[in-house]
Amino acid sequence: MFKFLKRLRGKKEEPQLQPEAVATEVVPEPVVEAPVSPPEPATEVPASVTATDPEPEKGIDPEPVFKTPIEAVVEPAGEPEPPKEAEPKAEVVEVELPKRSLSDGIRSLFSSNVDIEDLEDILLLADFGVEASVEITESLRKAASKAGATSDAELRLLLKELLVEKLHRDDLQLNLSDGKLPYVFLVVGVNGAGKTTTIGKLAKWLRDGEWEVVLGAADTFRAAAVDQLATWAERSGAGIVRPERDGQDPASVAYQTVELAISNDADIAIVDTAGRLQNKKDLMDELGKIRRAVEKQAQINEVLLVIDATTGQNAINQAKAFTEVAEVTGIVMTKLDGTAKGGIVYTIQQQLNLPVKLVGVGEGVNDFAFFSAEEFANGLVARKAGN
Repeated sequence: MFKFLKRLRGKKEEPQLQPEAVATEVVPEPVVEAPVSPPEPATEVPASVTATDPEPEKGIDPEPVFKTPIEAVVEPAGEPEPPKEAEPKAEVVEVELPKRSLSDGIRSLFSSNVDIEDLEDILLLADFGVEASVEITESLRKAASKAGATSDAELRLLLKELLVEKLHRDDLQLNLSDGKLPYVFLVVGVNGAGKTTTIGKLAKWLRDGEWEVVLGAADTFRAAAVDQLATWAERSGAGIVRPERDGQDPASVAYQTVELAISNDADIAIVDTAGRLQNKKDLMDELGKIRRAVEKQAQINEVLLVIDATTGQNAINQAKAFTEVAEVTGIVMTKLDGTAKGGIVYTIQQQLNLPVKLVGVGEGVNDFAFFSAEEFANGLVARKAGN
């Protein structure tokens, strides 16, 4: 279950008007201003004051000097300030994750029983990298020795616990909680990594949660990318902003996307960016223009870097290049289903200190999930049918 704040549309608090000030009713007799202290004896009696008998009878209290009570004069309280418009309410909305389990799409590291002596080589082949492979193997050896674990089941459980401990982070969820709508996501990555497909799956998941979504086809140099995103928009029920002409400035498309999201009272704007740029300067210039265009109207909540898991260690170089210039907030790992290269998730998260937030485990619209350290580790070490 994934929880976040969502605006409750069209329901605003009725403004509470402040009651008008009501003056105290004044007795219809001549009224004089009350003296601060008792008046000095005077030969003349004021009009509003009745003199007492010069010699009151014994045993009877003298009458008060002032028979007419002096009422406090309440001045009108001026024009009341206009009530502030009540902010739309927010409520916690629960949206179910895709039905397919992440661990079902991950290939196990082991085709037979776990053998600590072979573990380092197995991890290397799965793209954990040299440093991580050595570290994990030594940690498992020490944990097994301390616990006296020797069986396959015991070693699998210890390895799973080690991986979960290393992969656990508190920032794995998407930033969908500050209440400032629309939320804006930029999606970056090289061509072929699965950016457009990821956007389509994410849009479908959000629409299933009754969120209003607008997609921006800012990869304007590839007509195929625009058409593909339009297809996903139709399948998911999201709106879309297409370039008005081939080669249109991506920053202008991003601007129009956010503009449409605001005017349509949408919850999410997701912008697909170009992945054809070949050097850091071009990449920095392009993404910088897009950021500036978007931030004229709204803040950017996420910059998601999409990486193809099948590219192995080459993914590290891609990730480093993008994170240097794109202010990446999270990783999307695609094509994890059936690959033996799942260790790249561990390597990227450890080396770049960035959370892997989303994963793709198939081509279907629902083959998409939020990353779970426990499910991922379970998929890597679980005994599959036939093993």
